Amino acid sequence: MNRGMIKSTQELSALLAQGEGEALEFKRSTGELKEAMQTLCAFQNGSGGTLLFGIRPDGRIEGQEVADHTLRDIAQACDRFEPPAHVSIQRIKVSPDRDAIAVAVKGGGDMRPFVYEGRAYERVGSTTRRMPQAKYERLLVERGHAKHRWENLPADGLTLKDLDRKEILRTRELAIQQNRISPDTGTDIGEILDRLGLRIDGVLTQAALMLYGKRFLPNYPQCLLKMGRFRGTEVTGEIVDNRQEYMNAFTMVREGMAFLERTMPLGARFPVGKIFREDRFPVPLGALREILLNAVMHRDYSNYSGYVAIAVFDDRIEIRSCGSLPTGVTVEQLSGRHDSKPTNPLIAGAFHRTGAVEVWGRGTNRVIAMCKQSAVATPVFEDRHGFLIVTFKAQMVAPGRRVESRVESKVGLEVGSSHDLSTRILTALWLGPTSKARIAQAVGKQKVDGQLHAVVRKLLAQGLIEYTLPDKPNSRLQKYRLAEHGRKITGQPGSAS
Repeated sequence: MNRGMIKSTQELSALLAQGEGEALEFKRSTGELKEAMQTLCAFQNGSGGTLLFGIRPDGRIEGQEVADHTLRDIAQACDRFEPPAHVSIQRIKVSPDRDAIAVAVKGGGDMRPFVYEGRAYERVGSTTRRMPQAKYERLLVERGHAKHRWENLPADGLTLKDLDRKEILRTRELAIQQNRISPDTGTDIGEILDRLGLRIDGVLTQAALMLYGKRFLPNYPQCLLKMGRFRGTEVTGEIVDNRQEYMNAFTMVREGMAFLERTMPLGARFPVGKIFREDRFPVPLGALREILLNAVMHRDYSNYSGYVAIAVFDDRIEIRSCGSLPTGVTVEQLSGRHDSKPTNPLIAGAFHRTGAVEVWGRGTNRVIAMCKQSAVATPVFEDRHGFLIVTFKAQMVAPGRRVESRVESKVGLEVGSSHDLSTRILTALWLGPTSKARIAQAVGKQKVDGQLHAVVRKLLAQGLIEYTLPDKPNSRLQKYRLAEHGRKITGQPGSAS
């Protein structure tokens, strides 16, 4: 909407014809000055807008008597905006003795959130309301963008020895190949980090740790990648494969893609007019990689309970990351044209230097195009409960077939025979020490029965599992865990296999 000067009553009438909305509000008189200021505050916290005094709610011009003190009252009320705002006030003659007043403000941009008399407001359609506290706090963080982002704060105690030198040099090499860093950049990792903006005045930032760190616990538990394959269509289904590891951002992308390639079934087709078979995954790898990159780059690293998760079900793949979309960007916009607003510019910048991503906000559009080209359903974007979730609908197992668990594939036991219970017990213990009652639940039994007792004894005798309290086999606190031999054949993390 044009918020320039209104030069005539005809232009005013044309503006009124638009009706009240996200950027336009009518007030009958300055008797509603307080409510008007709340709306102007909301406009500044959005894309700007115009408020008109002397207009009835239905859009009819009524005007009001305007004296010098009327305009002075408006100006003084505007002085109560924080931070200070630029406000345009215009007087429009609508009859010999009555005027309308147009008050226009621009969107606050990086100065948001604006408050009026200590409270922040937002515009929803044609309604002004108090801004939710969570949004207000997020805008405050974004207002401190230049100096107070989590990623560019100092990483206490971090030294160059704590970073992955090979990963940093890999970034340098790829950036030179992409012409995104000077070829004169040396191999001194401190110099490279300086050029990437990851070391400020000799102090390493938290972004440097997220990108190139080697150790994250106990101070940075949010550097977590969860990867799971679930049998069925619900997270309550049997866990076929499960990994939860702490790693830096570049490693997350590589490990996540390796997990997806290992987990997805590889199909084949014969394209029309061609004689050679074409192997393909249910979802294009390029589309999955783009979404995983976004999840790693744009997540909320300040949340110490956060993580990135990849969950594969029989009918879909979900990639989720802690955090919400940047202010002003909606999930609907991700399917169309939208600007790039990286939450973590330093982290995203390092990935951009390697050529992994662009900076034009076209990533999700490319994902949709890749899915359409492969005749795959386009992804569903959700901003839900503090997580951004992207879902690809696709069959992850062929009809009539049963997805094999990691333990089953390594142990090589025949599914459907009496050994199937052994395999399911090993699968349950692969996740960690478990009581016999919990094992019964994991394998689908209502209680511990004779068959379960017998198979547990057999696995103990074979050296595949062991007691957690070997000196007290009948203790009520007794649990079972994979023995060294069991860890080797199942590939449990920490085994020597």
